[in-house]
Amino acid sequence: MKTNYQIKLDEEIKSLFGKRKKLLLHACCAPCSSYTIEYLSVYFDITLLFYNPNISPESEYYFRAEELNRLTKQMPLKHKVNTVVFDYDYNEFLKAAKGKEDLDEGGERCYSCYALRLEKTAEYAKENGFDYFCTTLSISPYKNAEKLNQIGGELSKKYGIKYLYSDFKKKNGYKRSIELSKEYNLYRQDYCGCEFSKKARELQKNNNIFEKTLDKP
Repeated sequence: MKTNYQIKLDEEIKSLFGKRKKLLLHACCAPCSSYTIEYLSVYFDITLLFYNPNISPESEYYFRAEELNRLTKQMPLKHKVNTVVFDYDYNEFLKAAKGKEDLDEGGERCYSCYALRLEKTAEYAKENGFDYFCTTLSISPYKNAEKLNQIGGELSKKYGIKYLYSDFKKKNGYKRSIELSKEYNLYRQDYCGCEFSKKARELQKNNNIFEKTLDKP
């Protein structure tokens, strides 16, 4: 039986009794962060960490980071959300993906990427006195929330800092992120970030074009 991580999140928030805690929230992009910070900033003092060495090319990395900064400045949040952007180092991702380059999207290569980004988040949270760490990744219907929470729980034990169990797709979170993306005219990329996801997306596009061509009389 799968865990309902929205219920776990509700219970954790309830346990705060209105006391605000410091949350380090790993952010994959502005669209996925939009609903997440709208929701969580009511309960937590949030710092967004933009650490996504999987993104390729470098220009894409910094453009997504700029969009994230723009969003936090424009959203009328009651409590300010800060942003930390790590320097780009694609080699960190390539090391994590080594030997898994030919695997399908959504499998073990992606899980290694989750772990890479979440571990860096846990490290930074521990070093800088945060109460919790978490990631926006679970808002995507293409990301495995069960695996993300499993990794987060393991890192919580390793670093001695609480992981905020969650599945931000719940409560129409993904739908709300699309609405906010339109409202703030956010750049919505059509691939996860790495060269492998980009190739998979391009192949999918080409196949769709081919199928449409075959359908023509």
